[in-house]
Amino acid sequence: MAVVVVGIREWDAPLEVFERCTLGEADLEKALAELVDSPNLSEAVIVSTCMRTEVYAVVERFHDGLADIQSFFRERVGPSAGPLATLADSADIRRGGGDGTIDLGLLSCWYDDAAVTHLFEVASGIDSPVLGEGEILRQVRDASEHARGEGTAGPVLYPLFRHAIEAGKRARAETAIQRGTTSLAHAVVELAAERALGLERRNIVLIGAGEMGTGIARALAGRADVTGHVTVLNRGRRRAADAAEIAGGSSGALSDLEVVLAGADVVLTSTAADDILLSYEVLFRVLARRAAGRGPLVVVDAAVPRDVDPAAARLERIELLDVEDVRRYAKEQMAGREGEVPAVRLILAEELERYRTTAAGRMAAPVVSALRQRAEELRAGELARYKGRLEALDPAERDLVETVTRRVVAKLLHEPSVRVKEAAGSPRGERLAEALRALFDL
Repeated sequence: MAVVVVGIREWDAPLEVFERCTLGEADLEKALAELVDSPNLSEAVIVSTCMRTEVYAVVERFHDGLADIQSFFRERVGPSAGPLATLADSADIRRGGGDGTIDLGLLSCWYDDAAVTHLFEVASGIDSPVLGEGEILRQVRDASEHARGEGTAGPVLYPLFRHAIEAGKRARAETAIQRGTTSLAHAVVELAAERALGLERRNIVLIGAGEMGTGIARALAGRADVTGHVTVLNRGRRRAADAAEIAGGSSGALSDLEVVLAGADVVLTSTAADDILLSYEVLFRVLARRAAGRGPLVVVDAAVPRDVDPAAARLERIELLDVEDVRRYAKEQMAGREGEVPAVRLILAEELERYRTTAAGRMAAPVVSALRQRAEELRAGELARYKGRLEALDPAERDLVETVTRRVVAKLLHEPSVRVKEAAGSPRGERLAEALRALFDL
């Protein structure tokens, strides 16, 4: 049994490949069920954001489990799956060597301690284009809670994710890794302000009121230079109204899209739609309706998959930026936090050791518990066989027999229990645990 992570990250893959692997909240139930339906995977958690889609799994058969997770990604990429390496064809891949990572083409893989460390780095914000990213900690928590609700995060992954959240909080509390711009939502607004030459008296349209859209609304609310009107459009009117209240603007329906955009100076879009929302033709009509003499329409598409047809960049009087532009901008802003990374890594190394200790105890506990339960069943069974004779004893003598038999069993099990707990988490511990299971039919 091993913990593995297989995933694809936006900064490692072409956007057209990456966006096919992104999973919305509505997709998670089916995706998690698909993973644990494999006989080679016993637990699974999916962390899917606009920057990464990663499968965390407990695999019973290492290579077969990896092959199943690769197939999971390959099915989503479809005909573009060529760059995804096939594990079965990579004879040089062997678990246990190297640094705990495996190169799977556009997919990355971490296993055992490297998988734990990777999750800790994700939660702390140092494995991100936006160094110290603040949103990811909540996304990690939500991913584990969702998987727990679906019954796919069990005794290994759920405690691991809880520990990762603790490690992420500690890294932020004890270092300055979260200083400054630490979310894509803030980067979206700052990049738009830069390209629009400020946001004073600019009419801003925010399309999408989900997780990212709400974050953008908060970023807009925190800026003193947002003096124009902010309009939030979303399929669900309640969410649109909530985001508009945060941003200090008004809300509307997506059916009013072209009319509203005609009066916009800046468009920030981040929906979870599967299809293009702003096509070349839509934006062509929008530009035709805009008043003469107005500056370029700045459009920042922060959605994955994309909301805006890339061909729209060819239109005059439009400046189209996508999530890769946002990522590059965010990276430029984080130079001051790079010096905090070594301190974060020291904290995470300590947390890895703490996790090893607690995880080892959890792994040994079921075997020790089963051994003691088995011994107690045998002891109680033998006393039951001699119940008639024991009843001839006076109460004090029967209590003495009960005490003596309990103490004999406890003394006999003490040393095996200690040895298994001490070796838990190591190959020797696995051998000892397996020996106990076989010898005592646990």
